[in-house]
Amino acid sequence: MTRADNVGSFLRPKELLDARKGGAAPEKLHEIEDRHILRVLERQKQLGFKIFTDGELRRGGFMSDFTESVSGIGGPDVVQRKWVADDGDELDPESASPRSSMPGFVIEKIRQTKRMTAHEVAFLKAHSPGPVKMTLPSATQFPAIAYKKEVSAKAYPTHSDFLRDVTAVIRDEVKALADEAIPYIQIDAPRYSYYLDPKWREFLHVETGMSVDKLLDEAIASDNACFTVGRRKDNTLAIHLCRGNNRSHWYAQGGYDAIAEKLFNELAVDEFLLEYDDERSGSFEPLRMVPKNKSVVLGLVSSKNPQLESADVLSRRIDEASKFIPLDRLALSPQCGFASTLEGNLLTEDEQWAKLKLVADVAKKVWGST
Repeated sequence: MTRADNVGSFLRPKELLDARKGGAAPEKLHEIEDRHILRVLERQKQLGFKIFTDGELRRGGFMSDFTESVSGIGGPDVVQRKWVADDGDELDPESASPRSSMPGFVIEKIRQTKRMTAHEVAFLKAHSPGPVKMTLPSATQFPAIAYKKEVSAKAYPTHSDFLRDVTAVIRDEVKALADEAIPYIQIDAPRYSYYLDPKWREFLHVETGMSVDKLLDEAIASDNACFTVGRRKDNTLAIHLCRGNNRSHWYAQGGYDAIAEKLFNELAVDEFLLEYDDERSGSFEPLRMVPKNKSVVLGLVSSKNPQLESADVLSRRIDEASKFIPLDRLALSPQCGFASTLEGNLLTEDEQWAKLKLVADVAKKVWGST
């Protein structure tokens, strides 16, 4: 188990943002992506990280690999959410749902048109200084944001029908990555936060007509269908849970208590990457329910704001968590990616790298290595 981890996404440099927004020719865009991926790989190496990502720099957002690999999803609308910052500021709806990262609604049966990550894997494997991590969106993400009964029911009578087809695509991608000997496969699953926040629990029930408990069982079964085909004797399967991450804003809050026993025991993973950067995440007490064969990466460093956390405070918080789960089953990371959407969170690249240096430094202090 590595002790310093990174959820996956890095801020896009201005050159790359300009190229994407300006409609650069594919070959030019590819050259820019290659160059900056090499740069972020080198920065991770310099900081002492042992697992490497490409920062999701080839993506429009953390879930765009899926939406760009299937047909059947379109339309201008997306589910509108109230995105809030820690200071109470609310994100303008137009900014909150950038087309780069929100897919619109499913309007016909989805059909896979290409593999999700084939365009990312080969370059990363060829140039990474060490073992690589590949991230994928959870299938459970898409019924929550891409299903609208008025326009989707002709293709899929229910959310559950849509989820089955999405799961099949994600499952096949996890299997392909495992077959390619990718050592660390991570599914990003922010929708579990719906089960932590009373307002979103009510939304789920009203939107689907199903009980929240049944929906949670269905979500776990969907993710497990993907993890099961990805299990190999020498790889790590992980899931990242958060409460929303869009331009430094969030949409859900609540501790893990309501779902900890079921989630920690039933999800077929090796590691949980858990958001723990502020009071919205609740206490460490639910960690006592994590089985002995699973580990937790504590997301104590905020990717949402530029203020650098205290190394001493982080060490103390790790010590607090170790009262509920042994220290040798813990690691440290930011609470989420720095750029779940193309536009990224509201801090600079230098501030991003300072946060990651802090993660590596504290990991060395607490565990003696990264």
